[in-house]
Amino acid sequence: MEEPQGTTVVLADDHHIVREGFAALCAANGMRVLGECSEGPEALEMILELQPDFAILDLHMPVMTGVEVIRRLRGRGCTAKLLILSISREEKTVIEALRAGADGYLLKDGPVRHLLDAISFVKDGGQYVSPLLRGAGLFTKPERGAADNPMASLSRREMEVFTYLVKGMRAKDIAELLRISPKTVDTYRASLMRKLSVHDIVGLVKFAIERNLTSTSEEN
Repeated sequence: MEEPQGTTVVLADDHHIVREGFAALCAANGMRVLGECSEGPEALEMILELQPDFAILDLHMPVMTGVEVIRRLRGRGCTAKLLILSISREEKTVIEALRAGADGYLLKDGPVRHLLDAISFVKDGGQYVSPLLRGAGLFTKPERGAADNPMASLSRREMEVFTYLVKGMRAKDIAELLRISPKTVDTYRASLMRKLSVHDIVGLVKFAIERNLTSTSEEN
C-alpha cells in the first residue's frame, strides 16, 4: 500500500474538536490539510475549489449530509477520494454511502489507525469499510453475505453504473458521465448483473424497486 505522506486533505465535521484531532493526525503523518469546514454546502464548494486528494466527511452535517455532498461531487465529476466518518453502524447507511460514491466508511469510535489504513488502502484503488463493521457481521465476504445483502458485494464503480442503469441511461451516456469507455461500462454491467443474479435491465430495475433502492438512486 502507498503511504499517506504528501496527501492533501479537506476535513468536514460540525464538531471543531473532531476536526482539530484529525488535522493533528494528518499533520503528524505528513499529510497537508488544505481546508476545514462544518457544513455540507461549504464542504462541497471547498472540495471543488481546492481539489484535494482526499476529503473526510462527517455523515451528519448541518444543511447537507455527507452522503449528499458525495452525490453532488460525483455528479460534477469530482475524482477526489471521499471518506465518510460516522457513528452509525446501520448496514443500510453504509451501503447508501458507498453506492453514492464514497471510497470508504469509517467509524468515529474506531482507532485512529483505521484512518491511516483507509487512506493508504483507498489510495491504492481499494474501497475501505471499517473492520469494526465487518467484525460485527456486516459486509462479510460475498459467498457468505451476498444472498442477504447482494449490494454489499458491488464495487464503488459497479454501484455507480447500477444507479445510472436503473435510471434508464444508455452505456454511451454513462461512459461520458464517468469518463470511461462504453466497453468498460459494459464490463461493469455484466459484472454487477452476475453478482446480483440479474439477467437484463428489466430485471435490474425490478431488483431496485423490490429493495426500495430507486429513491436513493436519484441525483440532486
